[in-house]
Amino acid sequence: MSETSTPAPTTRESAFLKAARGEPVPHTPVWFMRQAGRSLPEYLKLREGVGMLESCMEPDLVVEITMQPVRRYGVDAAIFFSDIVLPLKAVGVDLDIKPGIGPVVASPVETLADVEAIPDLTAEHVPFISESVRRLVAGLGPTPLIGFAGAPFTVASYLVEGGPSKEHAKTKAMMFGAPEVWDALMRKIAAIAAGYLEVQVAAGAAAVQLFDSWAGALTPADYQEHVMPHSARVLEQVGSLGVPRIHFGVGTSNLLGLMGDAGADVVGVDWRTPLASAIPLVGDRVVQGNLDP
Repeated sequence: MSETSTPAPTTRESAFLKAARGEPVPHTPVWFMRQAGRSLPEYLKLREGVGMLESCMEPDLVVEITMQPVRRYGVDAAIFFSDIVLPLKAVGVDLDIKPGIGPVVASPVETLADVEAIPDLTAEHVPFISESVRRLVAGLGPTPLIGFAGAPFTVASYLVEGGPSKEHAKTKAMMFGAPEVWDALMRKIAAIAAGYLEVQVAAGAAAVQLFDSWAGALTPADYQEHVMPHSARVLEQVGSLGVPRIHFGVGTSNLLGLMGDAGADVVGVDWRTPLASAIPLVGDRVVQGNLDP
C-alpha cells in the first residue's frame, strides 16, 4: 500500500499568475507597487547608512528586502527590489540617487555622441541581478517574483533632464526639436530595458513589469508617435520569454488603450482610475491597480 500526498503548489498555479493570464482565480490577488520598503520598520532599519543603489547591487540586501513584505503580509507576489536607473548605473552612466531628490545624472544627454557613448547592457554587467533573482525564486516557493524595468520615456527623461522634472521641458525639446537624437536615445534605452528584463526572467522571474513613471505628462498623440514604438519594442522582445508582461504608468488614464496596444498582457492603473473605467479601454487585457497608496 503506497502513501499519496498532495503535490506542493507551484508558481504557475498562483492566483497572481492565473489572473495575469486571464484565468479564474480563487481570490483577487494583491501586491503593492512599493511593498519592499517605505513603511516597513525592518526595511528602514536595514537601509540605515546604505545608499539606494548600493542596496540594489548587494544580493543579500536585495533578497532580504524583497522577502520582507511577503513574510509580513503574505502578498500574492513579490516585486523585485531594484530601481529603474540601476541598468544605467551598471553600464557605466555616472549617476546617483540622492535622498529626497531622486536620480541625478552627472552629465545629461544632449547629443547623438552622448547617446552613442552609453554601452549596451549584457548579463555580465549585472551578475548581482541574476544571483539575487535565483536566490529569491528558491526562497519564495510558490509565490511568484515580478521583475521590472523602467520604460524608455521615463528613463530618457532622467537622462535628458539630469534628474526628476515636473515639466519635462528638456525632454520634450529633444523629442520635438531633435528627433534623430531622441529616436537614438529611446532605441538605446529600449534595448537596455529589454536586456535587463531578459536577465531577470532567465534567472527565474515569473512576470515582468515595464514601469513608466512620467508618461502621464504626454498627450495620446505624442505618446503614440514618439514613445509607444519604443515601449512596444521592449514588450515584443520580452514576449518570447513566455511570462506575463505588465505595462504600468502613473497618471496615464488617457493612455491606457495605447499602453495595452504596445504589447501588454496586463495594463496597470494608478489609484485615480477606477478599474471599471479602465476595463473598456484595454480590450481583452487584464487590468490591475487602483489601490490608493
